[in-house]
Amino acid sequence: MIWRFMESTSREIILFVLSIILARLLEPSVYGIIALVTVFIHFSQVFVDSGLGVALIQKKNADELDFSTVFYFNIVMCIVLYTIVFAIAPFIASFYKMPILKPVIRVLGISILNSGIRNVQQSFVSRNLIFRYFFLANIIGIILSATLGILMAYHNADVWALVAQHVSNGLFSTMALWFIVKWRPRLVFSLERLKSLFSYSWKILASAILEISYRNVRHLLIGKLYTADDLAFYDRGVQFPRLITNNLGISIDSVLLPTMSNVQNDPQRVKNMTRRSIMTSTFVIMPMMAGLMACSMPLVRLLLTDKWIPCVPFLRIFCMAYAFFPIHTANLNAIKAMGRSDLFLILEIIKKIIGVSVLLCTIWVSVQAMAYSLLFSSFASQIINSWPNKKLLGYSYLEQVQDMIPQIGLSLFMGIAVYLVSFINLNDIATLCIQIPLGAIIYLATAKIMKFESEIYIENLIKNFLKGIRKA
Repeated sequence: MIWRFMESTSREIILFVLSIILARLLEPSVYGIIALVTVFIHFSQVFVDSGLGVALIQKKNADELDFSTVFYFNIVMCIVLYTIVFAIAPFIASFYKMPILKPVIRVLGISILNSGIRNVQQSFVSRNLIFRYFFLANIIGIILSATLGILMAYHNADVWALVAQHVSNGLFSTMALWFIVKWRPRLVFSLERLKSLFSYSWKILASAILEISYRNVRHLLIGKLYTADDLAFYDRGVQFPRLITNNLGISIDSVLLPTMSNVQNDPQRVKNMTRRSIMTSTFVIMPMMAGLMACSMPLVRLLLTDKWIPCVPFLRIFCMAYAFFPIHTANLNAIKAMGRSDLFLILEIIKKIIGVSVLLCTIWVSVQAMAYSLLFSSFASQIINSWPNKKLLGYSYLEQVQDMIPQIGLSLFMGIAVYLVSFINLNDIATLCIQIPLGAIIYLATAKIMKFESEIYIENLIKNFLKGIRKA
């Protein structure tokens, strides 16, 4: 988990610095165009990134025949998907009345082809828990692509600077991963193995399609009903909290599924892992979300300049929504690891019916109202996601909330203390220089004094990891 965390932390730091540089060089409307296009690309990629890759990790005795079969199937699937995206690009551009969308979609679509090559390598790394390979490959890809994006932005490439950065990131990291990981597909293919894996994966795939469709429907509607600037501010507001939660969430998520799958016949051990995941990740994420809300205005002014101030309300809304992200990740991984992809799909359908209903009530009000509808759906979803595990693991939602209460209470206290600093009326740099250390001291010192279980666990985890590095 620490290797995965180090990889995602380094990646997100580089991407964060890159986003600040590019946000200063480019206009918000440029980001609005990319945010709209990536919806279609991500929707296509979900057919490759979800489903069979997860099935390879979950299957107890997956062998070379399974991996090679999925690899060749993914390649064919990606070629078909890219052909479809290439063909419909003119119609999308015409629908949104943005001619620039046509070439942008076709170039960004190259990412789909790249996913087909990378997906099975990622499953191999995850199944064998060799995440140090992710660290090396992704850092190489991000550094090279960030350099390319900045150079093109300085030379007034506008939207193409972002396109080049997105596409080259995937290409460079895939090339590096392919070079580092020694697994190679064999010239074997089994239709029977594919059918067997698909019997589990189709429900995960259907759930992923529902999830990404629902998650991005707001982008599509904002792009059509409002302006590119509105979409850019909405998208920028979600990027900050998502950057933090994805960083830790991906680290834990990558380790939880293969680890839980290995002990899927022991519900008590799966419960213990789920509980540990919720307590540990909320201990880290909750104070960061509370602190980000408190520091949002001076942070945006300092990093992105005044032209991005309209994204602050969205940032605060999404901080509240993403604060409870760990409870989603832990519960859903437990359900998948127990082999209940049928329950997983049912939960997704229920959540999306609720989410779409709430969205329809706000779509004509304002973009901010649409953001609040996502916040409401997020709170409802955490209850729904935890429901099956009361029976599967004996771990109810009430128990999960009780495990989170110390982190929630301390994060609120810290967030209020940090926010009060803004009333001193100092400049942005001075305000942040007080707020950030103050928040860290209040939270960590209080957790240490009160002997939070999660604080003790993380402290011991880091000590043991450092001892292992020294011994190595």
